[in-house]
Amino acid sequence: MKAMILAAGKGTRVRPLTYELPKPMIPILGKPVMAYLVEHLQRHGVSEIMVNVSYLHEKIEEYFGEGHQFGVQIGYSFEGYTTEQGEVVPEPLGSAGGIKKIQEFGGFFDETVVVLCGDALIDLDIKSALYEHRRKGAMATVITREVPWDKVNSYGVVVSDADGRVLEFQEKPSRDVAKSNCASTGIYLFEPEVIDLIPSGQVFDIGSELFPLLAERGLPFYCQTRKFNWIDIGSVKDYWEVLQGVLTGGVGNMVVPGVQVEEGVWVGLNTSIDWNGTRIVGPVYIGSGCRIEAGATIIGPTWIGHGSHICSGARVVRSVLFEYTRVLPEGSLDELIVFKDYSVDRAGEMRHVSQADCGGWMNARDRRSTRRIAENVAK
Repeated sequence: MKAMILAAGKGTRVRPLTYELPKPMIPILGKPVMAYLVEHLQRHGVSEIMVNVSYLHEKIEEYFGEGHQFGVQIGYSFEGYTTEQGEVVPEPLGSAGGIKKIQEFGGFFDETVVVLCGDALIDLDIKSALYEHRRKGAMATVITREVPWDKVNSYGVVVSDADGRVLEFQEKPSRDVAKSNCASTGIYLFEPEVIDLIPSGQVFDIGSELFPLLAERGLPFYCQTRKFNWIDIGSVKDYWEVLQGVLTGGVGNMVVPGVQVEEGVWVGLNTSIDWNGTRIVGPVYIGSGCRIEAGATIIGPTWIGHGSHICSGARVVRSVLFEYTRVLPEGSLDELIVFKDYSVDRAGEMRHVSQADCGGWMNARDRRSTRRIAENVAK
């Protein structure tokens, strides 16, 4: 069985995380979200996976390689071009356009293929979905989930008859015009004939262009509304909530790594915690190589990335700290995601560390920071 993972987007709604990471590389429990997808596909018998890449493509290719460590074969299709000066310019072709490029290049899609967006955690029974797809003689199938009516404007919405045949596809409709609350999960099953309908050499999208085309022509296009875990990291707020859910045990099949040293407190290798006056209330994960000084306070759910340094008197509450974050003495981080020089609150407001009202952290690998603090105090 073959699969395609869509991984060419810029992930603008998850900035600043995507300033230096493509969206599929955003970590959950220290592992890229796309790695969970590859593992899930392998468990369901998928052995060949194509990935379309564009923005920061090298981060994905360097991590996954040819897929041997996952027990699969992985190939890549870059969308963009290189200038005469050697500059690599990403230029995505759209979710359907990227599929067309792969097919024209090497004819990869010669059997039923499962297509997935590379930015969601799922536990879909792929074999069961494939069985229903074939039983109905479908050319294309979209896997859907019911969502609250006030959230329909965030999704592509599927309108179908009693047998699941798709009659209409609405791309992110407003609540007052939405005809359904069955949202596309970004998981599709396609026969090779579907790809023949995609125009060559142009940007073309699955949701807004290919699906309406299938519905208008009355082709065997079906939806399957299934109950399964589908955690979409569509925005920074979504990411914060996912990690909160993971740490509190609200996400199935996700195990916090490390060793549990206190009730609800897990640590990685070679981590130093001075418990003198320190207060840690779980669930909290402290990554490998971290240093927690005496008198620090950490309130969960909190994730502290490897190599981080929480100074004496610092306070971290319900936050996500990426690797190598130093929280300065008496600094306070409350319900924030901290990624290098940026923080994002749970509402999605982004700020730079240089802004006075959101300071309190630095790069833990910057050994000059302690000296600068000392110099400022001396003045």
